[in-house]
Amino acid sequence: MTPRRLPEVGDEVEYAPGRLAVLTDIRKGVPYLRSPGIKEWPVQDPTTLTVKRTRAERLAADDFH
Repeated sequence: MTPRRLPEVGDEVEYAPGRLAVLTDIRKGVPYLRSPGIKEWPVQDPTTLTVKRTRAERLAADDFH
């Protein structure tokens, strides 16, 4: 089984069942997420995030907004 990778800046992640956001920054080890229409917010435990698409996959799909 492949170990789960921690998300990186630009990755699209699932932070709750069916809820997606983009990891916009990592400040002092704390990842910050942003979703359309919602102010950026910190996530204290990055292991709870599931990477749905990497930054590279989003760029290849021309879905980088």
